[in-house]
Amino acid sequence: MHIVINTPNGNIGRSLALRLLEAGESLTVISRSEEKVAEVVQRGAKVVVGSTDDAAVLDRAFAGAKAIFWLTPPPARPDFIEWSEGLARLAASKAKAHGVARVVVLSSMGAQSGRGTGPVGGLLAVEEAFKAAVPDVMILRPGYFMENLLRAVPTLVSEGSISLPIPADRQQPFVATRDIALKAEGVLRDGTWTGHRYLGIHGPRSLTYTEVEKLLSEALGRPVRYVQVSLSDARKGMQGAGLPGFLVELLSEMYQSALEGRLDPAEPRTVETTTPTTLAQWAKEVLAPEVARARASAA
Repeated sequence: MHIVINTPNGNIGRSLALRLLEAGESLTVISRSEEKVAEVVQRGAKVVVGSTDDAAVLDRAFAGAKAIFWLTPPPARPDFIEWSEGLARLAASKAKAHGVARVVVLSSMGAQSGRGTGPVGGLLAVEEAFKAAVPDVMILRPGYFMENLLRAVPTLVSEGSISLPIPADRQQPFVATRDIALKAEGVLRDGTWTGHRYLGIHGPRSLTYTEVEKLLSEALGRPVRYVQVSLSDARKGMQGAGLPGFLVELLSEMYQSALEGRLDPAEPRTVETTTPTTLAQWAKEVLAPEVARARASAA
């Protein structure tokens, strides 16, 4: 089966690409730079160089494809929501034109709420675009990426803390991106499912930040405090960190949506949605080395 991945350079896309190649699948990746995907090309992937919002690039990439893994890139422009929705409609139309029958869409928990939820806000339209054009679509809605905790490395080093405008007792599913890639590989290679389906990806169990505080303290070998800040203070912190204004607005909207419950998972936890990597394991293997490197650099 020939598969296309539109975002092979991030944690999920790269891991998925390598897994598919190891399994012997035929693969095309889209990348602005061939150098960035050199490893997967060396392992047998074909690369189409260009931007995913270029119709000609999509035509070249989708020709002969049987399945597509579609991941909306992170927000990088002020019109991100409108751009990502339009990009999905273009990609869906090209998938239909090339006779692609199966698409796996990486979405997010909370996508069911639609616009007004920050970077998640455009994903409902992305889902609907592919459902309208392709007969078999699996929509993956993962929980909170464990990798997002890497953003707190500077404050973990300087203050031993993580600060967010989320109540410490609010439970949410934490999932490792490698487990998302594993789940995506499974559904891409499984030829038995049909129609339009949704699958949550929820990690081993939902956690509060009080529990996260304890788990990270054990993994890092030093006390970690979780500090709930106001949404206003979170905005000031993002501005102080140099984030562009549009991104501050999107993330502030996301946090407000989370406080309102609009980003809660729509899919119940089941055996199928539960993935293996625990936060304790991930923190020891991924977070602790990053903190150690940052601490050594700061010394």
